[in-house]
Amino acid sequence: MSKFLTASIGRKFIMSLSGLFLMVFIAVHLGLNLLLIFDDSGDLFNQGAHFMATNPLIKVMEPILGLGFIVHILWSFTLEYQNWKARPVKYAKKNMSGASSWASRNMLVLGALVLVFLIIHILDFFVKIKFTGDPSLTEVLVAGEHMENTYALVSGAFMSSTALCVLYILGGILLGVHLSHGFWSSFQTLGLNNKYWLKRWQIVGQIYAVVVALGFAIIPLYFMFGLYN
Repeated sequence: MSKFLTASIGRKFIMSLSGLFLMVFIAVHLGLNLLLIFDDSGDLFNQGAHFMATNPLIKVMEPILGLGFIVHILWSFTLEYQNWKARPVKYAKKNMSGASSWASRNMLVLGALVLVFLIIHILDFFVKIKFTGDPSLTEVLVAGEHMENTYALVSGAFMSSTALCVLYILGGILLGVHLSHGFWSSFQTLGLNNKYWLKRWQIVGQIYAVVVALGFAIIPLYFMFGLYN
């Protein structure tokens, strides 16, 4: 088992499993965030955020999620380093544009940019909600239950800064491009593909990537253009 994990195929296997786990989280996270634009009162988003913060199962999953991010990031850099070491010192660069997509050739760069965006996102919202607090997070009464006004924190940040909106739009697009290759390649690494299924996974992956990119981008656009009441 230890030899498998240290081998290249083992690391790719772990990368794929952690990637699929994170893609499920991204879909759930997007669904919650879209509540920001479906209810301008903020009640729906506050209820969703309160459920995520207080549900015992979610609390158990939080450290697992964090571990998933760490494993995925570390393994990606490890694999890239291994690939770099395996290349000849000098070689003629070939035009690979016809053999692979731009996203597949730049996954590490895309991943690093997504990581920068993730850190900014954590500092903007997660740290304030979980640890430091914020004046916006005053308690509100929703459906007879007291909860923090997470909607005020998030919507207020977007309403007050066009630059922040643009940053989050770019972050959503970068994440979508990263996923456009990562989705189907995860299934390929796990062996869940053949001559019939590979194309299908690629199509599903493209659809998933577009939905994620548009979904995350439309939220800051909604506040940037003042579409709320």
